[in-house]
Amino acid sequence: MPLSKPVPFQPYVDDTGAERFLHGTKATLPIGALIEPGRASNYGERTPAGWVYLTGTLDAATWGAELAIGEGEGPVYVVEPTGPFEDDPNLTNQKFPGNPTRSFRSRHALRIVGELVGWVGHPPEQVQAMKDSLARLAAQGVKATED
Repeated sequence: MPLSKPVPFQPYVDDTGAERFLHGTKATLPIGALIEPGRASNYGERTPAGWVYLTGTLDAATWGAELAIGEGEGPVYVVEPTGPFEDDPNLTNQKFPGNPTRSFRSRHALRIVGELVGWVGHPPEQVQAMKDSLARLAAQGVKATED
């Protein structure tokens, strides 16, 4: 089912009406695979990630697929957490009060249960502006929270 341009902060709801979690990346993985902590991060210096990240909005998952290291358009997977998860402190209360982006992290794997096909990314100039902003933060020594 083709999807239209992401609408920020709208929970992703599947065809059955159920809210689902998403994960955007550049990695090509099969349905049923686990996305696990301890693998090279999709961002920054690609150090082993202590967390895996998931979101309840298509907009946030789209950013994940667009900003991950690698070429081309990455996939957006529908995922199920296999254990507890918490608000992502890199976004929660950083730009917006609370967690309207529905961004979370977990020390437990995410199971891929599907892939969204036909999602529409952000305009190229918006993606470049975000990459430039992230590069400025990195040059200033600002890193993601990894506790």
